[in-house]
Amino acid sequence: MTGSMTLVSSVPIEGKILTIRGMRVMIDSDLAELYGVATSNLNKAVKRNLERFPEDFMFQLTGQEFSNLIFQNGTSSSHGGRRKAPMVFTEQGVAMLSSVLHSTRAIMVNVEIVRTFVRLRRLIGSHEELARKIGELEKKMKTQDGEIKLIFATINTMLHPVTNKKRKIGFLDEKPNKQ
Repeated sequence: MTGSMTLVSSVPIEGKILTIRGMRVMIDSDLAELYGVATSNLNKAVKRNLERFPEDFMFQLTGQEFSNLIFQNGTSSSHGGRRKAPMVFTEQGVAMLSSVLHSTRAIMVNVEIVRTFVRLRRLIGSHEELARKIGELEKKMKTQDGEIKLIFATINTMLHPVTNKKRKIGFLDEKPNKQ
């Protein structure tokens, strides 16, 4: 079965995962394409089983989100494209699709999509860890930078001591004599 799992490559899947409302999601039309079904058929199957898809599993984009998506992807809906905002599925929603779509291909696609979500989560986690370590290194460097500057300032003072002119002892006449 491992050889048949190569039906779907994870590379195009990663490109189809978007971040909307702070969640990683996939659009219904992209999922339908991967599953090899019409988008309308995928949505019908979901609507027949709405109790399996709470809002944290699936939601419909708002008009503004849909406009932003069209703008970002450079697609147009004016010539036979979508007229309604798409449904999007979170990782949990994608996993739930396997209970709604019963084909062998749907099961294999779901496995690959879930694996891709997991890979992305690990990748993001490693980037966050790397960013944290870089931040700590920058803080150490700033601290050490200050210490190094202090050392050089001290050495500079030792090499070039500031000499004050000796003042004469006694009283100074503040008003010059005019004669």
